[in-house]
Formats: sequence, C-alpha cells, structure tokens
Amino acid sequence: QVQLVESGGGSVQAGGSLRLSCAVSGDSSSRYCMGWFRFRQAPGAERDKVAVIDTDRSTSYADSVKGRFTISKDNAKNTLYLQMNRLKSEDTAMYYCAADRSWRCSGGYLIGRIVDLNYWGQGTQVTVSS
Repeated sequence: QVQLVESGGGSVQAGGSLRLSCAVSGDSSSRYCMGWFRFRQAPGAERDKVAVIDTDRSTSYADSVKGRFTISKDNAKNTLYLQMNRLKSEDTAMYYCAADRSWRCSGGYLIGRIVDLNYWGQGTQVTVSS
C-alpha cells in the first residue's frame, strides 16, 4: 500500500518562497504518475491541479503557476517536491500530493479525473499574506 506524507507548508508573505515535500513509502516513486493539487476554502471548490510529473519526468502545470512553481521528483529518496516562488495570496490553499499508476499520465498530463487518483497524502496548508 502506497502512503504519501506531505511537509513544508506554512505561512509566508507575498513574493516569498516555500518548498513542499511528499515522502513516498510502500513502493518506488519511479513507478507512479504523481502530482500536486490544491483545495481552496470556498463554497463549491474542488481540488485543482497545480503540477503533474510523469514517470519519464515530463511535467505540466496549471496556467496560474507556470513560471513560478517547479515540480520535481527524487526517486532515490522516494520524494516528490514542489518549489513555489513568487507566491501570491491566491496561492493560499491546502496542498495535496497524489499518485497513481503510470498509465494515469501521458506526456506529463493527467488522464482522467483528479478525484479518481488512487493515493493521497493528508495535505499541508500554505497561507500567503499580502
């Protein structure tokens, strides 16, 4: 059973940086399509894609974070990362790491619905103050 544990969230001022980590246990991260997703506290809100990384390290990003966030994976450490720079108040959310079998990714893009991803971490809160 794959388990995911996020860390690295916190409070930061607008323009600052944070790096989120997601430790993978139970299997090798190299086998999985993985990504970061966020959930804003708002009526009707859903988990939105932030970034996805394929098993061949190809990536995709939400338009709102392109050029500011970088997703990466260290398979030797079985850890997924999200480097977040030039943070904005609208980046405030609970951030989740998620994973599924490699077929759920193609060219760095997620296939199918976010909600159907098989493995999720518990989330880590990011709060950006302006």
